[in-house]
Amino acid sequence: MFLWLLCLGIALCMVLFKLKRRRLHRLASKIPGSDDELPFIGLAHKFTGTTEVVVDPVDIELLLKTSLEKDDLHRFIRNVIGNGGIFAPVPIWRRRRKIMVPAFSPKIVETFMEIFSEQSEKLVSILADCAGKGEVTMEPYLCRYTLDSICQTTMGITINAQNNPDAPFLRALKNMLNLVCERIFHLWLQPEWLYKFFSQYTTHQKYLKEIHDFVDEVSIEVIQKKRREIKKEKYLKSEVDRNFGLSNYKTRSFLDLLIEFSGGENGYTDLELREEIITLTVAGTDTSAVSVGYTLKLLAMYPKVQDQLYQELLDVFGTSDRPIVKEDLSKLKYLERVVKESLRLFPPVPFIIRKVLKDISLPSGRILPAGSGAAISIWGLHRHPKYWGPDAEIFDPDRFLPERFDLKHACSYMPFSSGPRNCIGYQYALMSMKTALSAIVRRYKIIGEESGPVPQIKSKIDIMMKAVDDYKIGLEKRIEYK
Repeated sequence: MFLWLLCLGIALCMVLFKLKRRRLHRLASKIPGSDDELPFIGLAHKFTGTTEVVVDPVDIELLLKTSLEKDDLHRFIRNVIGNGGIFAPVPIWRRRRKIMVPAFSPKIVETFMEIFSEQSEKLVSILADCAGKGEVTMEPYLCRYTLDSICQTTMGITINAQNNPDAPFLRALKNMLNLVCERIFHLWLQPEWLYKFFSQYTTHQKYLKEIHDFVDEVSIEVIQKKRREIKKEKYLKSEVDRNFGLSNYKTRSFLDLLIEFSGGENGYTDLELREEIITLTVAGTDTSAVSVGYTLKLLAMYPKVQDQLYQELLDVFGTSDRPIVKEDLSKLKYLERVVKESLRLFPPVPFIIRKVLKDISLPSGRILPAGSGAAISIWGLHRHPKYWGPDAEIFDPDRFLPERFDLKHACSYMPFSSGPRNCIGYQYALMSMKTALSAIVRRYKIIGEESGPVPQIKSKIDIMMKAVDDYKIGLEKRIEYK
């Protein structure tokens, strides 16, 4: 009797579920590849296999401009970083974005070039012990480089992560992102009450504490110190002295700027500053490291591209050991194209998910119904023959030559997203990437298995897209620098 009632209850729930979502089903049926949604889990089962991905940059532009709310799946990463600007709900994001925009202005980002240069020189010095000794797993070296750079530019402190191979924060971050990704793709791990019954919950809380303890340890004292300094400056400088332009901030960290731009004593609370710091630290550490790693793999696979890049570096630096300065970046045109092509084929964030709060009529004629989630495949968009030609899968940096680069729509290329919620730190990330790559390629020849026109790099999703082998390459010292 009990079993019969249970079956009846399940059947009734399924009928009610279908009735409640009948309009969504009717509209979704008009979208190719969306006609096999399962009860209760929707289309989530399709993430475990392959399916046709339909991408349209015109539709994407409208979607990213009108649907600003992040999908509910982002709550799992929000549990880690709080309401930092990247994943914050729209009402919180709007206020914080206004404060972050001037902090990431090009003039301010340029002032961090010396830090990137210093940390990249330290990176190539540490890599000297790995040269000529077979394959090197680059991921930990790159993450320590980006973490040191982030801490200096964000908080104005030096933590010397590059000299600490067993950096606890990086270990905790890597494992935490893996756990978050596991929750996204395993539906039974998503409900908070149910997650507590799984062994992953204990591990999740352990790494969450380690991440927060690290940020608190390095930020709380710094925040209080910065507040005291800014308060002191308020009485030492006149209004005219304090408001003469962005050059006033040329030696300031992001923490200084966020306190200042948010209103000083009446601006961000300590909690809000902590959330922004942890967001910048988590996002900045992984994004730049992943992007540099993929580029190094590609240079190993395509030695002719690497040779051309090295020749450009010789033209700019000769065989001198001088550190790179910001004026050099504008001369490294081929490096720029290599980085852009790497980001096209291997964007660190391969898809974006937005929450549709009200019906959206797309230019293609389809309707996205309210209550649905919209996934935008940057990976698919960047490799679509319709927008990139029949050679879309081929690695070719020269496709970004001015005379060849002629996209019909801006959203055909968006490695840092697009629209109002695009990545505000993209210029910062590009500067960090170019500085590290120029330092490495100047000193070392990158060795690896050569590839055909289409690069095959086995990858996985840990929130960011990453190479399964953690960017294994070989390094040989350049003759000029031996």
